Amino acid sequence: MSSGLFCVLQVCVWPSQGLRSGESAPNSICMSYSVKNYLLLVSLVLLGCANAEESKKKAELNKSKLVAEKNEVQVVVLERAPFSKELVSNGRLQALQKTVLSFEIGGKLGRLSVKNGDRVPKGKLLAALDKEKFRRKLKSSELSLRKASIDREDQLVVRGYSLGEMEKVPAKIKEIVGVKSGYQEAKLRVEEAERELEKSELHAPFAGEAANLKLKVYDQVSPGRAFLTLIDDRQFEVEFSLIESEYQDIALGDEVRLKPFALDKEYTGKVSAINPQVDRNGTIAVKALVKNDGKLLEGMNVKIRMQKNLGERFVVPKSSVVIRQDQEVLFKVQDGKAYWTYVKIVSENSHSYAVIPHPDKSSARLDVGDSIITKGNLNLAHESFVEVKK
Repeated sequence: MSSGLFCVLQVCVWPSQGLRSGESAPNSICMSYSVKNYLLLVSLVLLGCANAEESKKKAELNKSKLVAEKNEVQVVVLERAPFSKELVSNGRLQALQKTVLSFEIGGKLGRLSVKNGDRVPKGKLLAALDKEKFRRKLKSSELSLRKASIDREDQLVVRGYSLGEMEKVPAKIKEIVGVKSGYQEAKLRVEEAERELEKSELHAPFAGEAANLKLKVYDQVSPGRAFLTLIDDRQFEVEFSLIESEYQDIALGDEVRLKPFALDKEYTGKVSAINPQVDRNGTIAVKALVKNDGKLLEGMNVKIRMQKNLGERFVVPKSSVVIRQDQEVLFKVQDGKAYWTYVKIVSENSHSYAVIPHPDKSSARLDVGDSIITKGNLNLAHESFVEVKK
């Protein structure tokens, strides 16, 4: 019988000794219960004692587990190393030279020499309208000019001038005769017809790649309507934004690295322009040039990274910095325990922080050779027992 049960049953002692002859046993608490109630009481006592014993065993088991549990951590040795601050932004590629070509006159498309994606040299004939109506107009204009020229000569002869001595005719007389004979007007019509015939052809103003072509041969072309886009994609310009505080970290000619979202490749470019104005969002527009290896396309979205060397700093992996009491801290391992120290992040790049001991915390200290916890530090407390995992 357990000690707990024994203590309870001591209350229920049957007083059988010390009675005189003829006297019955005095009333007691045990005598007030029937046998059934007595058994129920005993069962409840046993159950309570068993639960208490089980809880005690579980507590002792959990305690033993906690004692045996170890905080395994990984560390790096703190050192001062060259650190590159990283500026990150996004941008979009734009061809350094791009133009939308269109016909200045309308007509039926009679010839098409390119398709989307074709690379064309400067001056190449890209497309031409049906020239028949422009040729007829030119021929008609030339006939009108010949007739007007004859009328002009007749008027000059009437005025006493020889046809072989036109250079002797005064300019004023030439002007009057030219207007009266219709010579000047006919000459303008010929020039206009020649110009229309010339404008019926579309040539590449520079070498590039054809894009956005939608019409086909025999389609009707409207004057001024976009016909195709010519892109000089040998070199691209990318425009991106940096925040105002990063202005001091960039300069013309600085190297930038570009990673297109659609390609698993990184490109190198140079800063070509910095807009000397901060916009309403607190950003500065920057442009960079990058050469095309044939895989870059107009309008591609790219991620941009710039690095600036800040000299030697205390450099730690980003995973080593955690938050305690709303402050950034590092955990250092000393004699099997983890001790936190407050730090301040002065710069960062994609994988590391440059840190210093927090200037407002007198206890904050970092020394070359400190063992800094990089993994297993998320749930650590100050002076937690740790085991360094190799």
